[in-house]
Order: sequence, then structure tokens, then C-alpha cells
Amino acid sequence: MKILMVCLGNICRSPLAEGIMKAKAQEHDLDWQVDSAGTGSWHSGERPDSRSIHTARRHGIEIARQRARQIIPVDLDRFDLILAMDETNYSDVIALAENEEQRSKVNMIMNYLHPGENRNVPDPYWNNDGFEAVFQMLDAACDKIVQHFKAV
Repeated sequence: MKILMVCLGNICRSPLAEGIMKAKAQEHDLDWQVDSAGTGSWHSGERPDSRSIHTARRHGIEIARQRARQIIPVDLDRFDLILAMDETNYSDVIALAENEEQRSKVNMIMNYLHPGENRNVPDPYWNNDGFEAVFQMLDAACDKIVQHFKAV
């Protein structure tokens, strides 16, 4: 399975989600490829936000080698599952979709933890204290994703 995590700038939430999911895939011996991207290009080529790096490290996950990139239309063909962090990211990804098959791959990540509720993962960029809470949300959602797809 190929999974793409998507947020706005690809420096806070989606790098954490990528790192968490990679760690869980390895832990469960799953042959999954995980990547992340942003809907915007402002940070392309940059490392994740230092606060995301430090939060991940506190949990034994290394994300410092990741580099931000912007999602491109071909990603909707390359990936099996595209997980948006919030409703705006979801709408931006859906706008790139050219057909129903591509649209069917896109979901909000928190819907795996809270089905159908379309809960947002808050952007911690402007809130130094928000990174740990975001990590915990993404960790719980990734657990559910592993449970869901491991059973399929």
C-alpha cells in the first residue's frame, strides 16, 4: 500500500503523520510506502519544522531527513490512500482529482478514528504547545488505519 499524508505546508502535521505511519508499518511488518506533501509550495525543499522534529524524536521517530514538497496531480494515481489533515487540505486535494477513482482515494485522516465526523487535525504552526497534541491525534488515527488495512 502507498499512503500520502497531506497538510498545508508539509512541515508540521503531514511529516509527523508520515513518520508515525512509517514506524507503525515497520512495527507491524507491513510493506507500505508512506510519503507526505503539502497543498502549498511555500516550504518546498525544507526540513520539517523543528518542533515537529523534536516531538517525533521524543517518541523515538526520526523525521529530520524528510523534505517538504507540494502535492502534484500524478500523486492521485501513484498513491492508494491520500489522507488530508483538515477540510481545506481535503478540498484542495479533491480539486486536483480528475475522476471518481482518484477522489475515492482521498479521506480525512481523523475519519479513521472518528468515522464520518470530518474532524480537523489543528495546525500547530502558531501554537508551540500544540505539537504534542497533534502527535497524539495522529498516532491514534494511524493505529486505526493499521488495524483497518491489516484486516483487509
